[in-house]
Amino acid sequence: MRRYVITRLAQAVGVLWAAYTVSFLVLDYLPGDPVSAMAGAGADSAEIDPAQLAALRHRYGFDKPVLAQYADYLGRAVRGDFGDAISTGRPVSSTLADALPQTLQLTAAALLLAVVLGGGLAVLATWTTHRWLRQLLLSLPPLGVSVPTFWVGLLLVEAFSFRLRWFPAFGNDGPRGLILPAVTLAIPTGALVAQVLAKSLLTALDQAYVETARAKGAGRWRVHLRHALRNASLPALTVVGLLVGQLVAGSVVVETVFARDGLGRVTAAAVTAQDIPLVQGVVVFGALIFVMTNLIVDLVYPLLDPRIVVAPGGKAGFA
Repeated sequence: MRRYVITRLAQAVGVLWAAYTVSFLVLDYLPGDPVSAMAGAGADSAEIDPAQLAALRHRYGFDKPVLAQYADYLGRAVRGDFGDAISTGRPVSSTLADALPQTLQLTAAALLLAVVLGGGLAVLATWTTHRWLRQLLLSLPPLGVSVPTFWVGLLLVEAFSFRLRWFPAFGNDGPRGLILPAVTLAIPTGALVAQVLAKSLLTALDQAYVETARAKGAGRWRVHLRHALRNASLPALTVVGLLVGQLVAGSVVVETVFARDGLGRVTAAAVTAQDIPLVQGVVVFGALIFVMTNLIVDLVYPLLDPRIVVAPGGKAGFA
C-alpha cells in the first residue's frame, strides 16, 4: 500500500509538471505582448516609453530567454510562489485565495446535485418494472450530456429569473444566487453519472450473487441498494473523480454566464490579458484538485470492494 501511494503521488507530481509546462508554452506562443497590454497600449508598444516597457519586462523576467524564464518560473512555483499577476500587480496567491471560496462553493454544490440527481435517476430507472418508464428515464442522460452548458444557463436565467423572478440572474447573491449556476453546472455532470451508474446497475443485477440474494428472500430494495448498488458504484465513483476537474473547468463558462466572481472569471480575464503567472497559478491549482481527487478515489476503492487489492507493483486490481 505504501508503494502504491508513493507511485500515485509521483504520478500526481508528473501531472502537475506537465500542466505547468504546457500552459507556459501555450501562453508563450500566443500573439501579443502582455507587458504592452499592462502598460495600456495593447499589442502596439509604439506609444509607450521604451524605458518603461524595458523596466516592466525586467520585473517580470520577460527580458530573459524562454528557457531561462521557464526555469525561473518553475523554480519559484515549486516553492509555491507564482509571482505577481501582470494584469493587476497583485500576488497570484492572493488573487486565487480571494476567488477560490466562491468557485469551491459552486463546484461543491454542483457535485452534490450531480451525484444525488444522477444517482437517483439511475437507481429509479433500473428499479422500475415498467419498460416505458425505464426507457424514458434512460433517455434523459444522453440529452443532458449533449446540451451546451451556456445554453442551459441562459434558459434557466430566462425562465426562473426574468419570468418567474424566483432567483437572481447575476452575481454572488447568497444561497439563492448559487442555485441556478449550480444546477447549470450539475446537469451534464449528473447525466454522465446517471449513464455510468445505470449501465453498471443493469450489469450487476444480472450477476449470480444477486440471484442468490433473491433466493434467500431479500426484498427488491435490499437487493438493489445493498447488493447491486455497492458493486455498481465503483465505475461511477471513477467518473465522479474525473468530473471534479471538469466541474472546475466548467465554472469558467458558468461564472461568465451568471457574472459570478470566482476562478472562472479570473481565468478568462487572465487568458485575455496573457497574464502568464496568473494563468499558470490557475492551471496548477486545477491540476492539483484533479490529481488529489483521483488519489482519494483510488484509496477509497478497497473500502467499497474488499476484493480490490494493491499489487506489489503499485497497481490496484481484483484479488
